[in-house]
Amino acid sequence: MKRQTKLNSQEQEQQSTEQQTRQQTEREFATTEDLLRHDALHTPVPPSIAHRLEKSIAELPAPSRSWWRRWFGS
Repeated sequence: MKRQTKLNSQEQEQQSTEQQTRQQTEREFATTEDLLRHDALHTPVPPSIAHRLEKSIAELPAPSRSWWRRWFGS
């Protein structure tokens, strides 16, 4: 009789663990943008790509003053 109780408690623990795992992995997104934001937050950028991106950004020219600032001298 005790053996059945142990099995039942082990089964309950396993089911509880499986249910928690499912709750953590299953998500419903209202929009595609929400899905993409979630994915971007949880997907690490490979170091080689991060390095190339930083290098590209550093090579961009400095932003010029807007036309209205040049026109009015601000």
